[in-house]
Amino acid sequence: MSDDNDNAIWPPNLLKAVQETSEQATKKQQEALQQLLLGAGSGTPDLGNVSEQLGAMSQMATFKTRVQSGGRISIPDAEREALDIEEGDIVQTVVLPVKRNRDDE
Repeated sequence: MSDDNDNAIWPPNLLKAVQETSEQATKKQQEALQQLLLGAGSGTPDLGNVSEQLGAMSQMATFKTRVQSGGRISIPDAEREALDIEEGDIVQTVVLPVKRNRDDE
């Protein structure tokens, strides 16, 4: 199966929206870091909104995992420990397929 066919399951406008959202998030993170390091132009950093954003970023993890039977995914032990996630906790996930290990006939 070629790469062109792999992307056929994703509508082009959805891929573009995901890419734009990712780019906007990256830009906001860069702006927040710059504001934290350089301040808001007054010589004193405005840590209100920036500290909230950095706090939220410290509560995130990115990892790859394999889909198991029944569509289940596992959060690695290290990630659960770092984020203090326990059984029964509710978490939010964003799923982006990385690689498919199957032959479509």
